[in-house]
Amino acid sequence: MNGSTVTTRFAPSPTGKLHIGGARTALFNWLFARAHKGQFYLRIEDTDHERSTSIAVTAIVEGLEWLGVDWDGELLFQRDRRHRHLECVDKLLASGGAYKCFCTPEDIERLNHQAKGSPTRFTSPWRDSPRSHHPDRPFCVRLKMPQSGTTQIDDVVHGRGRWDNSLFDDWVILRTSGTPTYNFAVVVDDHDMAISHVIRGDDHLINTAKQVHVYRALGWALPIFAHVPLILDENGKKLSKRTASVGMETYINEGIPAVAMRNYLARLGWSHGNDEFFTTEQAIAWFDLNGLRKSAARLDAKKLAHLSKKHLSAYRDESQLLDELNQFRQWHGEAPIKPEYQTQVLAALAILKSRCKSLLDLQAGIAFIGAERPLTLDEKAAEQLDDRGRAYLKKLNEDLAKIDWSRHEIEKTMKNRQVSESIRFEDLARPLRAALTGRAASMGVLDVMVILGAKETLGRIGEAIEGHFKTVP
Repeated sequence: MNGSTVTTRFAPSPTGKLHIGGARTALFNWLFARAHKGQFYLRIEDTDHERSTSIAVTAIVEGLEWLGVDWDGELLFQRDRRHRHLECVDKLLASGGAYKCFCTPEDIERLNHQAKGSPTRFTSPWRDSPRSHHPDRPFCVRLKMPQSGTTQIDDVVHGRGRWDNSLFDDWVILRTSGTPTYNFAVVVDDHDMAISHVIRGDDHLINTAKQVHVYRALGWALPIFAHVPLILDENGKKLSKRTASVGMETYINEGIPAVAMRNYLARLGWSHGNDEFFTTEQAIAWFDLNGLRKSAARLDAKKLAHLSKKHLSAYRDESQLLDELNQFRQWHGEAPIKPEYQTQVLAALAILKSRCKSLLDLQAGIAFIGAERPLTLDEKAAEQLDDRGRAYLKKLNEDLAKIDWSRHEIEKTMKNRQVSESIRFEDLARPLRAALTGRAASMGVLDVMVILGAKETLGRIGEAIEGHFKTVP
């Protein structure tokens, strides 16, 4: 471990959008750093120039910003440190820890063919060759790996792991193009950034077994490694980056609040006793590496929806929930709630927040506020405004026009009309809901009427009575 300060990083390759596994890795590193009042960095691993894209960088950054995972300092790019990587390559060449290999792809294929039946490791003829300079021939640089014995790694999650060194080739640390490979550059960058803990997916364990030899060849201390279990889909299969449903943008579009997503991701491979629902502040206070589990985590859409609903219900300040809703609208290219409707929206959110599973549900629930008139009705709502329904509304509107506008008076007026017509409450509420919201389902009609106020309520009912409404084509 480099020093006593906890320093972690998230180092994604910019070859695609932010995957749910990457988001969890970032969250674990962030939580651990914040729990120890340390530093957390974001470093883009873009040594693979052909596959790296600026679009992917933007998607990663936007995904982390939405998730609320902030990083310290500037956004770092591995490509900007090429001079340092080359400096370390030269150091290894000078010490004999690495060597230039002039083998062509055809040479390697031929040597592998000749070695058929022997250990799978590729042995370069240039490993111990005194000839190390061919000015007119391209070369790569290979790390000299031990040819016998085992490589051991002490991992916080998996304990001590061992690999037979006969499995490892002298792997390339510098390509013939002059660019460093991932497994080499990541070690140099982690060392120079004083990364104390490397927390990443356990699919990197084999990479770590190779990387420790770079640390040792350069005389550097190892960080503490913690390889977290993979995330499986709901069928127990390994997730693929190509699966659309595991990109963070999917959850953003579904309206999962970021606080719920942080809670959910934290529980994928980590636990604090039996706690399922917790705030981000609690997660920071509780997070430690001993809580990481060895077994793979599994996605559970029902659990995510449950947490989303609980976190929406937990908002004590509806203005904060309004801010979150406006961010959700912005993500979809919609304008924020207009100032003149904010009081009504806040009143609606206070009612809806305990009933909705997502910001998408909330958005639908408040759609009646500030709706363009005459209203556009969905198919089921339009069915409620037949001759009979409009007749009920005509008499109700006359009654409502005479009262002082309060929930108590509205409810009393509706009950009186219900008794006078000898009908069920639903027979009156259904056409009323259609006239006021344009939908067959909404929050309680009494709540809708209080929120809209007398003038807007009477106006909408009047338009419905006259048949002044549009229907969804």
